[in-house]
Amino acid sequence: MNEPYQLIELPEIRDARGALSFAQVGTQIGFPVKRLFHIYDVAEGEARGDHAHRAQHQFLIMFAGACTITVDDGRSKTDIHLSRPNQALHAPPMHWLTLKDFTPGAVCGVLTSGEYDEADYIRDYSEFEALTRGPEGAA
Repeated sequence: MNEPYQLIELPEIRDARGALSFAQVGTQIGFPVKRLFHIYDVAEGEARGDHAHRAQHQFLIMFAGACTITVDDGRSKTDIHLSRPNQALHAPPMHWLTLKDFTPGAVCGVLTSGEYDEADYIRDYSEFEALTRGPEGAA
């Protein structure tokens, strides 16, 4: 069975100067970080993602703005609305993610457990379904 995704509230420190939020490997981030990328300037009506990873974990944080992330584990789909920089989504391997409904100026940061490796990507949804549901098509 797949490890479930997690919505994580990040520590936040506020004072008269503003707010600071953080995530640390071994506490909020449960894997060694190998790569950081960020998604921004997404045109209205466009989506990003639309794939799963065979082995890589992802940790997504909205640095600015908001988006909706559809998380699909092959058995059920859940929409997660990320709209605060002190909230993160941990998506383990074998979760199909679709990022959509970006607000203007939105910036989504993604930390991953591995370097870019095209062989780790599953870009065909039929293949993803077969891998998550098994050869008999049963969940």
